[in-house]
Amino acid sequence: MDHSHPMYGADRLIVNRLLAASSPSENDITDCARLLMRYLGFPGAKDIQQDLARALTNWRMDSEQLYRRSREIWASGWRPQVHANQEIGSGSDVSAG
Repeated sequence: MDHSHPMYGADRLIVNRLLAASSPSENDITDCARLLMRYLGFPGAKDIQQDLARALTNWRMDSEQLYRRSREIWASGWRPQVHANQEIGSGSDVSAG
């Protein structure tokens, strides 16, 4: 049975962006790495898993190269830009305001 991931909607938008990137930015690399980890072994969201693999193929990378590059990016001190209306984290600690 396929399961639905609670972050599917937001993640789908990110994956669509990754598929459109011919030359991935630092943000694309780190987003792809975290989503690949999130869906690794997840019993559902096969479309996201397949599209992440397709993004890697488009970038001529495998998962080990992606993870290595993501670690290098984070180690350099890079941090993602957070927009004012964007929540950080899982959202489970955010109360409706």
